[in-house]
Amino acid sequence: MVDTHTHLELCDAPDRDLVGRAREAGVERMLTIGIDEGSNRAAIGAAASFPEVFAAVGRHPNSAAGFGDADAAAIEALAETPEVRAIGETGLDFYRDRAPREDQRRAFAAQIEIARRVDLPLVIHLRDSTTASDRGEESAVAEAFATLGERAGGATVVLHCYSAGPDRVGEAVERGWYLSFAGNVTYPKAVELHESATRVPLELLLVETDAPFLSPQPVRGKPNEPANVVSTARFVSELRELPYDELEAAVQTNAARVFGW
Repeated sequence: MVDTHTHLELCDAPDRDLVGRAREAGVERMLTIGIDEGSNRAAIGAAASFPEVFAAVGRHPNSAAGFGDADAAAIEALAETPEVRAIGETGLDFYRDRAPREDQRRAFAAQIEIARRVDLPLVIHLRDSTTASDRGEESAVAEAFATLGERAGGATVVLHCYSAGPDRVGEAVERGWYLSFAGNVTYPKAVELHESATRVPLELLLVETDAPFLSPQPVRGKPNEPANVVSTARFVSELRELPYDELEAAVQTNAARVFGW
């Protein structure tokens, strides 16, 4: 199995312990994600230290305050590092007010362009305000889908921790985007996520942990880590009524196609 989205630096345990436990669980590859300048360099450092680990570099929307040309140039320079296999995570987050929306939009647009120039996949974070629809506001999901449709032509897009709802799956699939599911898909009340995970064609399906967040149901309430991606993958295989070995092979093939590992 593979973990296509984790944050090793944000986990409490040392990288060597996280990677070791993942290895014991059968996790052969993992992508550790940068969210700002410091974590970008930490992700590259982890990737240089462990053969199973690769890095993504970018600026998370919650860290996008003040984003400018120098920040974009720094990301693009790091993207030339051999261990870097994706740009992001980037996108829009209207749930928290940690960065002005215009800064988020500027960072998002810049990273789309970087991904296209350096020919790396783009890892997308989307989260909506819970009151956006009540106020008649454009949702982060709708806006980001439109932005990607306009700007990301030719780029490989990964919708990390997919939560845009089953009605958006068809649009994403039509555009050839990959949908990645995290531990929250295993939660009993996550009915829409369950439906979304069954609608995605197998060739566009990925799984992840988003560690240390979103631990799957069997370890819910405890910090997440890459080893737990196996639990999420088993749940998705059961949802899809597909033997685990077949799902594992498909996800590994998809991830290798996307991230070139």
